[in-house]
Amino acid sequence: MTALLVMAGCGGAQDVSKGTPASPSGSDPSSGGATSPGATGSGGLPEGFGAGPPGNGLTRFYDQRVSWARCDGGQCASIWVPLDYSDPNGQAITIKAKRQLATDPANRRGTLLIDPGGPGGSGIDYLGYIGLDKTVTAVYDVLGFDPRGVGQSTPVDCLSNAKLDAFVASDPTPDTPAEVKQLQQLSASFASGCVARSGPLLAHVSTVEVARDMDIIRAVVHDAKLDFFGASYGTYMGATYAALFPKKVGRMVLDGAVDPLAAPRQSAIAQAAGFDDALTSYLSYCVSQGKCPLGASVDAARSRVISLFKQLDANPLPTSSGRVVTEGLAFLGVIVPLYSRDSWPYLTQALQQALDGRGDTLLLLADIYADRQPDGTYANNSLEVQPAVNCLDHPETESLPRIEAGGRQFIDKAPVFGPAAMWWPYTCSNWPVAPSQPRPDFSAMGAPPILVVGTTRDPATPYEQAVKLAAELKSGVLLSRDGDGHTAYGSGNVCIQQAVDTFLVDGTPPAAGTMC
Repeated sequence: MTALLVMAGCGGAQDVSKGTPASPSGSDPSSGGATSPGATGSGGLPEGFGAGPPGNGLTRFYDQRVSWARCDGGQCASIWVPLDYSDPNGQAITIKAKRQLATDPANRRGTLLIDPGGPGGSGIDYLGYIGLDKTVTAVYDVLGFDPRGVGQSTPVDCLSNAKLDAFVASDPTPDTPAEVKQLQQLSASFASGCVARSGPLLAHVSTVEVARDMDIIRAVVHDAKLDFFGASYGTYMGATYAALFPKKVGRMVLDGAVDPLAAPRQSAIAQAAGFDDALTSYLSYCVSQGKCPLGASVDAARSRVISLFKQLDANPLPTSSGRVVTEGLAFLGVIVPLYSRDSWPYLTQALQQALDGRGDTLLLLADIYADRQPDGTYANNSLEVQPAVNCLDHPETESLPRIEAGGRQFIDKAPVFGPAAMWWPYTCSNWPVAPSQPRPDFSAMGAPPILVVGTTRDPATPYEQAVKLAAELKSGVLLSRDGDGHTAYGSGNVCIQQAVDTFLVDGTPPAAGTMC
């Protein structure tokens, strides 16, 4: 998994060259593709959507009339947003959305936008598993959307399935000149593929642009304020929206918070340490169960995991499918069960099998992370979206010598995952497009209370990031869960559930600093 950033979240684009200032037409919004320059015809545009007079700017997007059609489990629509907000009369791209209507329409208070994180997570898919309490779904239309670049919306595309397989399986811990050269080649191939297959879209998938799209969605559903539930990277989306539109914030919950002001290197170190801490919690559980395949103590078990990764660097494990489990795939296979305590028994099974010389369960877990299907296709483009968004939000300049020189910082903080995490910044150090959006002021002055939720042993978004975000937001209110796993809502913690539900339904936040 060379230089592949680990998702904070759960867990083919055609050219989008700018067209004329005429109405964005000539494409089928259901494809999620961009419009053709200079094309004519209705192209499936929302009713009443026109170019408007020159200089009208964003009015045509805010005033568009969207047609919601029945779809599986809800209503679906295509919403148009500008490719480039500095050129609103130019090309438009598609945002796909799905909503489930409030079950108590007489007491409906508006629309609750949701996002599961990533970058690259599908808000449309999230609608099917978020598990909001019935008191919330009674009064809100719940709307999931795929952010620009993601899934059913106009998507980022970088590699063929076969090349993505090779990228994901590649060596995450290059420790010879030949392996470092391979890292350089793979990263260059990934970046050039993104340019060739995504076109101008690649420069316009920043979180600032996603947040501006969210404000258009707010207008399209006729809400004066934006109510939002974001998990993991979704908290970054929410915090960015609050920074840009503080007076338009309604009731906002940010669960599994990302600190938007963290420096890329420090963020990578913190995330690697978070996964190491989560692994320690798992190893304590494994040892306490008796007959842990990794050893009789936590230290012995940790050493065995490190040895297993090193072993796979040289000798991948066979599987019944004919594919082999490389160190990169094993790295993902171990990470996935750390997101939820309920998955720990699967990790024990995978590690026991690996020690016995087979990699089937580790491969299954790695494929779950990557959303790779048995036929070799990928269910979504999340692995390609991650660097595309992260490299615009947090541009990097670290050279290979500096990365190698700074490796000890990672290994000291995270002896298991640090040797791989030290290379994560490399992709962004060589990213082919530069950010065009300035960083907003994350104090979000003037916003109402924003509920920031953190979990003390969250592997993907370490708890201290929630603490920092709550402090950075002028109106941030910190709610904490003492526990394991990624994010807090839906974890079975009644205290968290009640606090979040009460805030969304009644607007009353818990006391700042509440620990559940």
